[in-house]
Amino acid sequence: MEYYYPFGETVKPLVQQDRNPKKVFVLGVYASAVHARWMKPGQKRPVCTAMAVASEPHIFWDGNLEEAKEIISRINFPKELGTLEPADPKFNGPSAKVLDEHILAPLGFTRKDAWLCDLLPETRLNDNQWNFIKKTYDGYRAQYGLNEVTIPKRPSKFCDGERCKEIIAEIEESKAEMLVLLGDIPIKQFLNAVADIDYKSLLDYKKLYGYGKVTETVINGKGYKILPLAHPRQIGGLGSHSSEWYDAHQEWENRNAV
Repeated sequence: MEYYYPFGETVKPLVQQDRNPKKVFVLGVYASAVHARWMKPGQKRPVCTAMAVASEPHIFWDGNLEEAKEIISRINFPKELGTLEPADPKFNGPSAKVLDEHILAPLGFTRKDAWLCDLLPETRLNDNQWNFIKKTYDGYRAQYGLNEVTIPKRPSKFCDGERCKEIIAEIEESKAEMLVLLGDIPIKQFLNAVADIDYKSLLDYKKLYGYGKVTETVINGKGYKILPLAHPRQIGGLGSHSSEWYDAHQEWENRNAV
């Protein structure tokens, strides 16, 4: 089933494009999107500061401004409604920057060494985005012939049994020997489903082994090094975040500094 963003772009699944063997497999939660700022003529404040309007050009996109401009320029946006332009850089690609600088680099890896995957390879709408669509965007639909936004809301379940099998197949294809899990959800919804482990959350893991300690487990008959870390939002101090996880990761980075 196809899902549609505001102003008509279709949701595209984001998957690893470079399928060559990698050293590390990184598992996140769900795909993000390209965000735009919507300005109306004669108004100083934006109609929306950061509206999801298109799928990212690749998984864990870094928010490249020129790419953002090019993607947004293709959107069928009525001129009478004002202008669409890339949102503030903090809304496009923040997790990718955290991944590159605060996860891969301390491990001695670059993006070229990593196979990237999400439990759910498509974007979903958080509560703020959903409310904006219903309260503001939908008010313009009839007058300007705008499409209905059909992207589902952010679910509580991102990964079922079939998706677990697909992720295992990607892990095996990647040839990676280390699996990095970003936050609680990949532990709870993937690792607990495919491996015999004695922890159900990142906090459990921290209490048992310490934050940033590598352990080993078996998935589909093969052994892997396992490194659960905090979600990039926590690591990068992005928006609402836990100082506990931010500090724990800072300590881990300092220990791994070259």
